[in-house]
Amino acid sequence: MEATELVERGIALLLAKDMSGFAGLWAEDGVIEFPFAPPGYPRKVEGREAIREYLRDYPEKYDVREVVRKVIHRTENPEVVVVELEVAGIVPRSGEPYRMEYVAIITVRDGEIRHYRDYWNPLQAARAMGGLEALTKAFAGGAA
Repeated sequence: MEATELVERGIALLLAKDMSGFAGLWAEDGVIEFPFAPPGYPRKVEGREAIREYLRDYPEKYDVREVVRKVIHRTENPEVVVVELEVAGIVPRSGEPYRMEYVAIITVRDGEIRHYRDYWNPLQAARAMGGLEALTKAFAGGAA
């Protein structure tokens, strides 16, 4: 799969709540980074199995139900895309609505995600989760 196809497949798996399948898009030694992560939240998760564990119960934390906006920017490098994504759903624990914008820089090689840099607003995520402490506690596993 080329980069844009992989992004589309990933979004479909996310909406289907197939987090194991979503994690399966990463290379065995793939990486996901969160440069804007607050203290106590993992900044990097390395390896497909660690990513699978990190994502395992994501739908129980944030139930993404809709992609509100999606823009995929191709770059001069066919292995790299920049994705703008806005999603909406609920926080199952509280029933509160959840809406978040993401910008991801994704590097794909040999049909797998090698590197995924996820830029998101941790304050917005914390508000939806019920506070920064609740956010970091929910995602503390799988950190590097």
